Amino acid sequence: MKGVFVTAINCMDGRTQIPVIEWLREKYSAEYVDMITEPGPIKILSENKDKALIDSIKKRLEISVRKHNSKLVAIVGHYDCAGNPVEKDTQIEQIAKSIEVVKSWKFDIQIIGLWVNEKWEVYKI
Repeated sequence: MKGVFVTAINCMDGRTQIPVIEWLREKYSAEYVDMITEPGPIKILSENKDKALIDSIKKRLEISVRKHNSKLVAIVGHYDCAGNPVEKDTQIEQIAKSIEVVKSWKFDIQIIGLWVNEKWEVYKI
């Protein structure tokens, strides 16, 4: 398959999709962005309790890495998240914990954290 893929573990919130895709395409010269979406994925990953849901996210990331040769995954938190209605500082901590969980899966992939603010601007954290 031609084209450069990256992956985002992002909220299902449609307001975050286009800004994250555009940011990843610009900053990482990606042609395609595989989207793994859940409501509040950083809460799910950082708590690391719901084995079935964690396994589902892991399986989808594995497909992106193995079938699309993705070399980067962005783990995304955002302002006004309905699935994870906590303050930015808490979400930043959850992103850091989520990165550690995904690192433990031992994929050969770069892992970054992103924050999407109230203006739908994307920042690497």
